[in-house]
Amino acid sequence: MAEQPKFNLSDIELLTLDVDGVLTNGSLTINNGSETQSFSMLDGHGIRLWQRAGLKVALLSGRTSLPARHRAEQLQIKYILEECHYKLPALKQLLEQIGLSQEKVAYVGDDLPDLPAMRYVGFAVAVANAVDEVKQCADYVTTRPGGRGAVREVIEHILKNTGRWEELMKRYLS
Repeated sequence: MAEQPKFNLSDIELLTLDVDGVLTNGSLTINNGSETQSFSMLDGHGIRLWQRAGLKVALLSGRTSLPARHRAEQLQIKYILEECHYKLPALKQLLEQIGLSQEKVAYVGDDLPDLPAMRYVGFAVAVANAVDEVKQCADYVTTRPGGRGAVREVIEHILKNTGRWEELMKRYLS
């Protein structure tokens, strides 16, 4: 008999994303003290689809980033946690605040600081260019790298495998 997975994708209500290396490709450009980061438009539209399905998004970053905050504002992401050098306590506090259990959370990461949070949640995801330890911990590894559509891939994977995708597509196919 096949082993049952530790998660049920239909239970996922919150998508928690690391920023650097997940929403971005991990590069940082600094010009005269101001910072520039690039974000995938595919990921942005995926986040909007996720929200249209009635689901929540949180950003959990180890540092403060004005470009990330601006992008979160554009996408109307309500939960933005920055300067989280220890991500698991910050995630636990957020879940307590919004009243969600860990099984209802998907977490997308790429580097070692993401591991404790990934081990805690119901569905752990590593982007294609994540470090080996993160990939080994993941329930799902994307084919796309961070900052290049990996978040969109995760969103489509969850929505398509929970029967939510078809309803969202009516807007585009009718």
